[in-house]
Amino acid sequence: MTTVLLVDDHPLVRAGLATLVGTTDDLLIVGEAPGGEQAVTMAGDLEPDVVLMDLSMPGMDGVEATRLILDAHPQIRVVVLTSFADEERVADALAAGAVGYLLKDSDPRDLLGAIRSASLGHAPLDPRVARALLPSTTPRVRDTLSARELEVLKLVAKGLANKQIGRALGISERTVKVHVGHVFRRIGVADRTSAAMWARDNLSA
Repeated sequence: MTTVLLVDDHPLVRAGLATLVGTTDDLLIVGEAPGGEQAVTMAGDLEPDVVLMDLSMPGMDGVEATRLILDAHPQIRVVVLTSFADEERVADALAAGAVGYLLKDSDPRDLLGAIRSASLGHAPLDPRVARALLPSTTPRVRDTLSARELEVLKLVAKGLANKQIGRALGISERTVKVHVGHVFRRIGVADRTSAAMWARDNLSA
């Protein structure tokens, strides 16, 4: 069973999404948050598999909420569900760590499929936003990595294991593991080989 946290400031939208997800046998709504602050708290309490995140909300927006959730719980998969498809919003959401981006006028079957896809480690993107994403996010993603994350990524690219990286940087193996998880999520890879290839292509400039 895949657990889902809904985040949207409109009660009718949340109710509609909850009804849609409720028609399935393999997806379960475990909470509904009306804003970014509540989403961060509830994600920590509930640790859902997938967060369905609106972007435009009063107070803390969906981009910041996504960043805070994934900094604390990198295993959670955030899928953005919004009305906006402009390049800047797409790039900001994905740089914050979201793995998927869908528009609110998507077919309900596509939305359910995206939740399932995200839970399996894939990155569901609405075709209408993919074009905005592809040419623009690589330098932005690189710029979102902290100095420590860049150090870790470069050592991963050299083939070092987490324990070796920890010794090289003077940090614990557990801390290295957290950094590796953040880096993988932000650059959009799932394994060390892909991370090494990404580093080769994007950190040489």
